[in-house]
Amino acid sequence: MSGEALHRFSFNHATAKFWDQREAIEACARADCGIGLWRGPVAEQGLAATAGQLRDSGVEVTSLCRGGFFTDPTPAAIDDNRRAIDEAAELGAPALVLVSGPIPEGGTIDAARAGVGEALAALAPYAAERGVTLAIEPLHPMFASDRCVVATLKEALDLAAPHPAAAVGVVVDTYHIWWDPEVWDGIARAGAEGRIASFQLADWVTPLPAGVLTGRGQLGDGCIELRRYAEAVDATGFGGPIEVELFNDALWERPGPEVFAETRRAFERVLT
Repeated sequence: MSGEALHRFSFNHATAKFWDQREAIEACARADCGIGLWRGPVAEQGLAATAGQLRDSGVEVTSLCRGGFFTDPTPAAIDDNRRAIDEAAELGAPALVLVSGPIPEGGTIDAARAGVGEALAALAPYAAERGVTLAIEPLHPMFASDRCVVATLKEALDLAAPHPAAAVGVVVDTYHIWWDPEVWDGIARAGAEGRIASFQLADWVTPLPAGVLTGRGQLGDGCIELRRYAEAVDATGFGGPIEVELFNDALWERPGPEVFAETRRAFERVLT
């Protein structure tokens, strides 16, 4: 990576979860960087108001989170995901991040994964029409029972394979895939198939906190070879934004501007 990497920095709003979204967008405008948005804060500000602020400020939305939770693909779940696709299109977000969902009560992991495939088949044509890529995010296997039955890039790519790359891609999130011995093959395959829809960084620190979901480490504080991941992704030809998404209780207690500045410095230190 070179000094130009800083120009690819994107701040995922979840890193400063309780920071007012308007202020976060303003900070990204001043820093000339992108932002990853979440549907909840977008709804609080208002979809039209958020889209207007983004247009006026020139801030690029690098992803919208989240869709998914369709391992039991009910009509209501499909409808909600269509709304999420519409929201992404309105905001100009190229990718809607999908967290696939847990094992339904009384169900099995195989059936749940089959449900993900059914939901993608129902949603991919609509996403393509709206110019939004459905970005399947594999989560660490410790979340398979209650959050996401897709745990590896290979699984995500196999689910995406029946659909055009412009309609269904994957998220390369270091926090969730760093443990996988086949991850480098997965990144190469994702790049060759043109399916890297989002690239996200977070570090893995030990010991894990009690609330594992909110234990993502600041860049450089843990054991993940973040620069190696960035180089592997770049080697595929991907030159898009690099989001930093940290779920961290300690960060969430601090002022948003402080977290933003620290995260940007850490990004520059690790990647440039």
